[in-house]
Amino acid sequence: MMSTFRIERDSFGRIDIPSQALYAAQTQRAINNFSISDLTMPQEFIIALAQIKQSAAKVNAYLGLLDKNIANAIENACKEIVAGKYMDHFPVDVFQTGSGTSTNMNANEVIATLASRSSGQLVHPNDHVNMGQSSNDVIPTAIHLSAATLLSVELVPALTHLQAVINEKSNSVDGYVKTGRTHLMDAMPVRMSQELDGWGAQIEQSIQSLESHRSRLHKLAQGGTAVGTGINTARQFAGLFSSELSRITGLELLPCDNFFAALGSQDTAVALSGLLKAVAVSLMKIANDLRWMNSGPLAGLGEIELQALQPGSSIMPGKVNPVIPEAVAMASAQVIGNDATITVAGQSGNFELNVMLPVIAFNLIQSLQLLTNSARSIADNAIATFVVKESNLESALARNPILVTALTPIIGYQKAAEIAKLAYSTGRPILDVAAEETQIDRKELRRLLNPAALTKGGLKV
Repeated sequence: MMSTFRIERDSFGRIDIPSQALYAAQTQRAINNFSISDLTMPQEFIIALAQIKQSAAKVNAYLGLLDKNIANAIENACKEIVAGKYMDHFPVDVFQTGSGTSTNMNANEVIATLASRSSGQLVHPNDHVNMGQSSNDVIPTAIHLSAATLLSVELVPALTHLQAVINEKSNSVDGYVKTGRTHLMDAMPVRMSQELDGWGAQIEQSIQSLESHRSRLHKLAQGGTAVGTGINTARQFAGLFSSELSRITGLELLPCDNFFAALGSQDTAVALSGLLKAVAVSLMKIANDLRWMNSGPLAGLGEIELQALQPGSSIMPGKVNPVIPEAVAMASAQVIGNDATITVAGQSGNFELNVMLPVIAFNLIQSLQLLTNSARSIADNAIATFVVKESNLESALARNPILVTALTPIIGYQKAAEIAKLAYSTGRPILDVAAEETQIDRKELRRLLNPAALTKGGLKV
């Protein structure tokens, strides 16, 4: 029988590697050493690595440091990876060496194998694919690049879509007046559109915050190499590299202002994670509002009816649950947890290198993806499709004693409180109780206590 393994050698000696694997010795050692989880680096991160290697090869060839045929072979191999091929050849655990060296070498080895096969020349993973680079600047660059790409292509468009759906729904429900709630208790009336406009403003603020952070994310560590001094790379490399990477990605990328900060810290990633946490908090607020508004249908608020998407119980026939808001709330909780991990990892910059880079990359990418999918899901499958239950809104408004607040400037707080308590205790409409307990004409009371008029604010006297 033919062996299913081949033997490779590195500075540590011989090691068996699966025959069909595109990677080599350093990747296999990482596989053997890091059996911590079943989590591997996300595809978006691997694509970012390939784009980095592609740009580096192009620049090194331009500078006369790398054979052009080898550079072309490296570029072509990288393009295949960017297209989504060979992802099963990147098996290294997220929980690995803190610099991400194992993942960097995994990419170097796979690219070298592909480039060697296509060119007929021996392409070395370190000497050629990793020329002028270090894991210590490649991995921070890949973190920024993958996050910047997801932010630009996925999350901001998804949030923009969510805001548009909220605005459209707000316009369609503007005529509905409902009981406002503070502390989950009955409060002064609001138009349903005003409630939704609050959601829309939250999402708009999130978009603005993320956009303002984009310039920091677009500054790259590449060129700092091992410790920030740029050892073993050409002085022109960083600028040329950023220009080439900008060309192939469509992003406006620049060398960072200080390589020592870019390698020794992950402050930009931590700050971005904080912004993503804020987005998660906004989505959770919206999700929970939808759940409360949908509660019932008989013993809850019952203000809206969410689209029925699936049976809600394995034992209670006919039950339907607010599954999309629940899913979005859970995803938001995950993002909040990811931020805690990134915060801890971000403070693990020891002198010239942060040593928790892979877990920062993994959690940041996951948060971006969770928020992207959550924003689109809650927009299309909850907000756009819910139906207003007008009769329930009107019934609650008619019984709401808090409407007496509008009479306070006329009769005073104490008298208004007495009327509200009497209306509560007797279960009578506030209009009837106020007509009995004040000297105000009933017609005037109707004007003063009109729920729709009260949503416009101001004094009614």
